Amino acid sequence: MKTLFVKPADVEHKWYLVDAEGKVLGRLASRVVSILRGKNKPAYAPHWDMGDSVIIVNAGKVRVTGRKPAEKVYHRHSGYPGGHKVETFEKLIARRPTAPLEQAIKGMLPKGPLGRKMFQHLKVYAGATHPHAAQQPIKIDLS
Repeated sequence: MKTLFVKPADVEHKWYLVDAEGKVLGRLASRVVSILRGKNKPAYAPHWDMGDSVIIVNAGKVRVTGRKPAEKVYHRHSGYPGGHKVETFEKLIARRPTAPLEQAIKGMLPKGPLGRKMFQHLKVYAGATHPHAAQQPIKIDLS
């Protein structure tokens, strides 16, 4: 019995289009990460970038359940003393509609150079339009 090894050059990278309107943040993020990593392919290898590119539209209309809109907080630090900033989900999505989805997906990807390369294959847009029509993305529903 031989083990089949697929070379990264032999992997076909596709483009997918996902509409985030009305979808739950974490559930959508975990399904997108699976596509970005290539876990939906039969020749998955965790140490190679075998994943596909994902375009997410309507990211500003993603939802969270329960009381999370008012209670879920996002932290950041400027690097200076006293530079710790805390912002709720409601305020962050009003200021930067794509940020909660990007942060959720980035946190689920591997840390290091491989994860940063996979994150580059993600394109998130707050509205319904995107400039990637030339790639002919395949529309999928990740409900």
